[in-house]
Amino acid sequence: MRRQLVDEQVATNAAERRRWNDEYWTSVWPKREQLTSAVTDTLLAHLELAAGERVLEIGSGGGTATIAAGHLVGAGTVVGADISAPLVEFARSRVATAGADNVSFLVADVQQDDIPGAPFDAALSQFGVMFFDDPAVAFGNIRRQLVPGGRLAFACWQAPERNPWFVGPILAEYLPPPPPVAPGKSATGPFSLQDPDRVRAILDSAGWHGIERAAYDVVVSVDREAIVDDPQLAFLGVPDAAFEQARRSVDEHLDRLRGEGGRLDAPLSFQVFTGTA
Repeated sequence: MRRQLVDEQVATNAAERRRWNDEYWTSVWPKREQLTSAVTDTLLAHLELAAGERVLEIGSGGGTATIAAGHLVGAGTVVGADISAPLVEFARSRVATAGADNVSFLVADVQQDDIPGAPFDAALSQFGVMFFDDPAVAFGNIRRQLVPGGRLAFACWQAPERNPWFVGPILAEYLPPPPPVAPGKSATGPFSLQDPDRVRAILDSAGWHGIERAAYDVVVSVDREAIVDDPQLAFLGVPDAAFEQARRSVDEHLDRLRGEGGRLDAPLSFQVFTGTA
């Protein structure tokens, strides 16, 4: 199932490159967007984009936030960058349908790469910046892609206990322990930036100014498959012998969120950080 597009010896973000360059993601991404797109309007409101601006999205995924930003900047341009080649191709397929001729997507690791079109007036990320294995370096590189005084806004999750839709702790007993973090690297994952004090320290060390944080709690109605499905259990590595038990454990956990029509009422607890280059 897994298709590795990047050599095992790639030093920067190696694990995340391997994980996100699996064709699996394009099959499930529209489902996952029921969760992630719930924050798009809030995120873009923080950035206050203006017509004619040049914008970079980091970890653009399926491109919904990138395309939304494109509508706001009018004659401006928006570039979505992601390390996942399959997701970049998927996002590109949406451009024509969305009438977003000012939007483009490319495969790049914003932790280290220079992005064509820089310097940008603003940068955003919708749950894309939690997967850097050296976040201080990454946010420093993002700052260098912006004009002096350029704005940054990104959304990341608050603590997992505030997000009961997250099934990671439930599945942990069925999965092998994660490999140790490489020397000099940071742990990656959806909750790697949950600690506001740590995030502020990272941004400060990377040269950002005027750092602010806003916390949000919303409830969204989603399909169960927006959170987890059988292919995801297989992708994560749940062994065949434990598959049925793992599925039952997930079902029991998510039953507390069950709403009308078999959908789930998922509480989302996220935060938006802003800063100036």
